[in-house]
This record gives sequence, C-alpha cells and structure tokens, in this order.
Amino acid sequence: MTALTATLTDRDTHLPRDIWNVFRRELQPLLHDPFSLIFSLVQPVIFLGLFGPLLIGSSGDPALEVLAWFVPGILVMIALFGASATGSNLLYEMQTGSHERTLVAPIARSSLLIGRALKEMVPITVQVAVIALVTIPFGFQPGIPGMLLTLVLLAIFGIGLGALSYALALASRKTDWMFWVVQQALIFPLMILSGMLLPLEQGPEWMRVAASINPISHIVGASRALLAGDLGAPVVLGGFAAALALAAVGLWVGITAMKKSH
Repeated sequence: MTALTATLTDRDTHLPRDIWNVFRRELQPLLHDPFSLIFSLVQPVIFLGLFGPLLIGSSGDPALEVLAWFVPGILVMIALFGASATGSNLLYEMQTGSHERTLVAPIARSSLLIGRALKEMVPITVQVAVIALVTIPFGFQPGIPGMLLTLVLLAIFGIGLGALSYALALASRKTDWMFWVVQQALIFPLMILSGMLLPLEQGPEWMRVAASINPISHIVGASRALLAGDLGAPVVLGGFAAALALAAVGLWVGITAMKKSH
C-alpha cells in the first residue's frame, strides 16, 4: 500500500483529468457496440442453465436454497473471467501501434492504467445486474442493499484484476500467446479453489487450506452473505478486505509496468 501511495504521489496535477479522458476513450467501443456485453453473457448463462439443475439434483436441497448459494458464485465468475481477459485489448493496441501513440500523448502514464481499470467497472456491473435479474423469476431473491453492495464489491475486485491483466499484457507483449497461457493457467485453479461452483467443505484438507488463502474465495463468501441479506456478517468484511488488497496490489503492479513500458 505504501508503494502504491508513493507511486501515485509523483503524478502530475492533471491526473484526474487524464484518468477521465482515458476512461471515456476506453468506454467508447462499449457504447458503440453494447450487444458485445450480451454476447459475453453466453458462458455464465450456460453454467446457470446446465450446471444449476445438475447441482440442484445432486444436492437434494430445495432449488431456492441452491440458487441462493449458486448464483452469487456465477456473478463472481463473470467478474473473474471478464476482468482477467481485459489485457487482450491492450495486446491488440500494442500490435496495431495504438498503444505507442498513447504513450507519447501529453498525459500521465499512470492514467493509462487507472482509466482502463476503472472502465472495467462498467461491463462487470452491467453483466452482473443482468444475470441477477434473469435469475429472479426462477426464485433468486436478492435484496436491493445486498445487490448494490455486491456490485461495489465486484467492481473493486474487477479494478484490481483488470490492472493485473494489463500488467500481464505488457509483460507478454513480445510473445502474446504467453498472455493466454498464463491467464488460463491461473484462472481455472483460482476458480475451482474459490468454491464458486462446488462446495469445498467436503474436499481434501489441502484444498480447504488453498481456498483459505485464495482472495476470490473470500469475495465469493461475501457475495453470498450480501445477497442473502446478511450485510453485517464477518465474511463480508473479509471479502471487502480481499478485494481492496487485490485492487491495491493490482494498481501498483499495473502502474509500475505502464510507467516502464515503451
């Protein structure tokens, strides 16, 4: 956190304006093609439609209880897959030379990372809200305060993970295939060891230990508590702490990588 503060203190006085301009620039493709958001929901809809009934049938629990447990995990999965892949956009910009042009622009380099990371809040928020609304007719009943806090939690999570994804893109700019190798090698173990799709309580001890140090498992637990209306649960505090820590580390790593890029 101290390193992040030190990194931010050397910004120029126009940093907020630069961040806003980068944010608007990154948001333009999304505004021009909003249907891309809908297409990106295919994967979570498949999980809901195929994995959900399987989980209901195998657990023997009432469908409403299973949905209350399963849907929050799907919402976190949306943020996880969406934010972790955002570095591919930067890879495309580096291949086309667009990124190099932004580097010589009279703006703070840190704004290039922060503006991009903040933009990730928009698609994640829209996608999570759409999936939550789609599941309401099937019995999923989130409270409005819990839903809003979950959106805030996942937005913070998305900022940190998106910043790390951009840093990975900068590190693999000369071997772009390496970006997807590292992203895929990390994303699936983190997903499985978070308990977002299957409970880990009956798993082996090493998996439970791994889940306890996996920040995503704390975010999943906080989302389930929030959407169940248990806003004051200790797991909620743990989830926000994990998301904020990930955001701080992600921004520090990303800003450092962006300042060193050329």
